[in-house]
Amino acid sequence: MIIIPYSITHRDEWNDFVSRSKQGTFLLNRNFMDYHADRFFDCSIMICQSDDDKGAYTSTEQNFGDIIAVMPANWIEETKTVETHGGLTYGGLLTKEDITEIEVLQIMQAAFTYYREMMGARVLLYKPIPYIYSSLPSGEDLYALFRANAQLSRRLVSSVVDMRHVLRMRTLRTNGVKKALAKGFYIDRMQDGDLDTLNEFWVLLEDMLIRQHKASPVHTVDEISLLMSRFPREIKVYIVRNSSLRIVAGVIVFETGRVAHVQYIASNSEGNENGALDLLFRHLITERYKNMDYLDLGTSNEAHGHILNEGLIAKKESFGGRAVCYDSYRVMLDEPGIGTMCELHKPKDKKRRIKYLDLKKLNHTYEPHLSYEINRVAQSGQYLLGQENQRFEQTWKNYIRTRNCVLVGNGLEALVLILRAYCKLDDWKAGDYVLVQGNTYIATIMAIREAGLTPVLFDPVYHPVHGMPLLDNDRIERILDKLDSSHTLRAIMPVHLYGRVWDMDSIYRFASKHNLKVIEDAAQAHGAEVNGKRAGALGDAAGWSFYPGKNLGALGDAGCVTTNDDKLADMIRTMANYGSRRKYVNEVEGMNSRVDEIQAAVLNVKFSYLNIENKRRREIANRYLSEIDNPLIKLPNRPCNPEENVWHVFPVYCTERDKLQLYLMDNGVETLIHYPIPPHKQNALKDEGKLVLCESLPVAEREAREELSLPISPVMSNEDVDRVIDLLNRFVA
Repeated sequence: MIIIPYSITHRDEWNDFVSRSKQGTFLLNRNFMDYHADRFFDCSIMICQSDDDKGAYTSTEQNFGDIIAVMPANWIEETKTVETHGGLTYGGLLTKEDITEIEVLQIMQAAFTYYREMMGARVLLYKPIPYIYSSLPSGEDLYALFRANAQLSRRLVSSVVDMRHVLRMRTLRTNGVKKALAKGFYIDRMQDGDLDTLNEFWVLLEDMLIRQHKASPVHTVDEISLLMSRFPREIKVYIVRNSSLRIVAGVIVFETGRVAHVQYIASNSEGNENGALDLLFRHLITERYKNMDYLDLGTSNEAHGHILNEGLIAKKESFGGRAVCYDSYRVMLDEPGIGTMCELHKPKDKKRRIKYLDLKKLNHTYEPHLSYEINRVAQSGQYLLGQENQRFEQTWKNYIRTRNCVLVGNGLEALVLILRAYCKLDDWKAGDYVLVQGNTYIATIMAIREAGLTPVLFDPVYHPVHGMPLLDNDRIERILDKLDSSHTLRAIMPVHLYGRVWDMDSIYRFASKHNLKVIEDAAQAHGAEVNGKRAGALGDAAGWSFYPGKNLGALGDAGCVTTNDDKLADMIRTMANYGSRRKYVNEVEGMNSRVDEIQAAVLNVKFSYLNIENKRRREIANRYLSEIDNPLIKLPNRPCNPEENVWHVFPVYCTERDKLQLYLMDNGVETLIHYPIPPHKQNALKDEGKLVLCESLPVAEREAREELSLPISPVMSNEDVDRVIDLLNRFVA
């Protein structure tokens, strides 16, 4: 097939094809799109049939009788993005009515390849035409998007009245009509060139948007005036006047052969109280547009599409409107799947790589919301200690159910600041002891050292049935007997390793007996819960990491502290900001440990997905636990309650761990080891006095020898999980 870049010289051919196409609607008239050429860089294409199956890209004249599809599109240079079409509510591929699914697949692959190779595009934002407006229902382009691994990125909800099967207006609306007529309201249509009426309506519209939505119209009044002069037959303004001839309500409608699109709806307080819009919409539905196929009442989304205005939806439905979704899909044009979209019968590549955690793919699932929020903050001028920090702190403390959340630079600094704050508030001395398990990442130990305290390492024991880590009180008491009495044991720090919470009852009993603070290292336990309480609210304070690979991760370093201790939270916030509550007034020795506004905005976006992604992790973990069956591989215990583990890591244990990892790597499955050298074996901590090791740590050392972490990403497919399970079951040493 041949792809021809659209130019204005091909307008007639384009419009002729659209009029005969399967999905053709009014918004795809080239005159309207070409008018916006000063606002958008048009990169629309026409696809023609060719005997050359290798394909070609050309701008020369072709036999336009062979056009098989057109795609309206714009180019966004800053992000190397193609959008179909930026000036339209929707506008995807238009095809002939007798098109087949395979042909659409080939056309879409050719279009994606064209934009990638000829324009250097990285992303394509695709807005399918809602099939309520199609002459034949179909889903060929949606199937092609599926084959291209596209992700749903935005969903706008409109309300559409089917004029061929009009529903009766609700009694509330009918009563509003009666009230409007009794008040002396009447309907008028603005005449061409009547700028005074347009300006009066526009003042009403802007006032309403500012008061109710803190927003402004997308167009200016001058732009609308110019549009109406260019397209007088397509754009109409209908208004409602009171007995004093003042405008109390109105709408702007874009008219076409089949669909009337309401663009702006406005009513002042007098109009709202007396049913002005009820009168107007009854007229539009029962009189003005009764010969149309559809009256589209417009979308009811706010905040770039992420919030539904439920009141507006209910109001539109009361006129007989039915929900229609305007979806947008994000296609990554550098994905390998683009090149294999049409290879429907090719056997799957068993060597295809399964990443341990595909962060790029995971972050794509948050688009375009993620990029929108980053760009919004970047242009706000506020980059530190602003509203995004405050918003996330409020969100996270409500989720964890603590009184305080303090954002800090990273997970290590979260633990350091907790310990330093206790040293200041409770008069802990340098060298005092903190009990901490030996099977953890070295950062937990480093935090204790950084605070001037001494780590005392111990091995946890595990419940024989559900595997929850427990304290062996007898062993711990023996350790305490060996400690130097010149220093005091101050705290115990349980680590919710791999996303599995501790048996906190055993921790509480020991801590109460010895008057210890309980400090959770919750860096791997985002969303874990036991007995109705979430990790992070199970002790006196908790340190969190939002490293990119965590269940809730930023796009860089970030961390926080949660606690119910108000004095502790205030001291941590002060210490994290150079020891200052007021600028240039430094009350205590502090540090610079802050989260920038962009990272806080990223966390605000990703937070809404946390429970969903944890659910997917549990689904994968349950399959691993149920279906991996190999005597050489030891699995973790299944928790009694699923909420007790968020499966940040899915560890398996194998005495031939290195062989198993190499075997999986050779078969395209990436794994990690958490952690190959236990902290007490690290050179950084070998010097005398850096930590206390009263007993051997066989648990920590065995896990370091045998542990292997399997992929357990929320974006893993079921086929990926099948393959990992199959490979593990076939492993032989």
